[in-house]
Amino acid sequence: MDNLTLKVIARIYTDFGEKFGVPRQSGLVPELTGKIIFESEYRVPEALSGIEGYSWLWLLWGFSESPRNKWSPMVRPPRLGGNKKAGVFATRSPFRPNPVGMSSVKIEDIQLQTDEGPVIIVSGIDMMNGTPIYDIKPYLPHVDCHPEALGGFSGQFKDYRLKVSCASEFLMLFPSDKREALLGVLAQDPRPAYQNDPERVYGVNFAGRNVQFKVDGDRLTVCSVDGCTI
Repeated sequence: MDNLTLKVIARIYTDFGEKFGVPRQSGLVPELTGKIIFESEYRVPEALSGIEGYSWLWLLWGFSESPRNKWSPMVRPPRLGGNKKAGVFATRSPFRPNPVGMSSVKIEDIQLQTDEGPVIIVSGIDMMNGTPIYDIKPYLPHVDCHPEALGGFSGQFKDYRLKVSCASEFLMLFPSDKREALLGVLAQDPRPAYQNDPERVYGVNFAGRNVQFKVDGDRLTVCSVDGCTI
């Protein structure tokens, strides 16, 4: 089979209305949740029979906001500052021959009977709101987990986090179950790695609000939310 047409079986609904701010990998912000709703053809509870026996899933999904007509064998991973290249197959860049992403997510809840059909709530997501999902597979710890595996250039960034300063007045603008997720998103440093201007103001759209912030060294400071300061 030289060409394959993928069917969208579901979509995931998250707090990210745009790409900026979405974690670069799944699991980096465990507090981030998403709601998987199946397309009408696949709203069959029997298709999830046995899924309650697993705690994690693999999601195969589409980089729907990163269209590319041509592929390049070399890409510029953001964590390398945007000025160093690596082979596309040695990265998880969205700019690939086939724009397919893969995420490992934790099952938080399974709701088989809803007005929207079967629904799966997952955490540790790294996807925009409405991202198409092509397949769902169970995570098998005895074959999928390899603690001794090498992590390439990504290993040098595995502990990278910013110190986040966010006034309680800003946090109170968000539902209580969204606050830790917001802080986790900001700690992961949404900026492109090649931008390092301490006076530049950035904005992340999260949970329906725009969060403006600055970064100086290893400290991120929230300046305003929806343009309002304190």
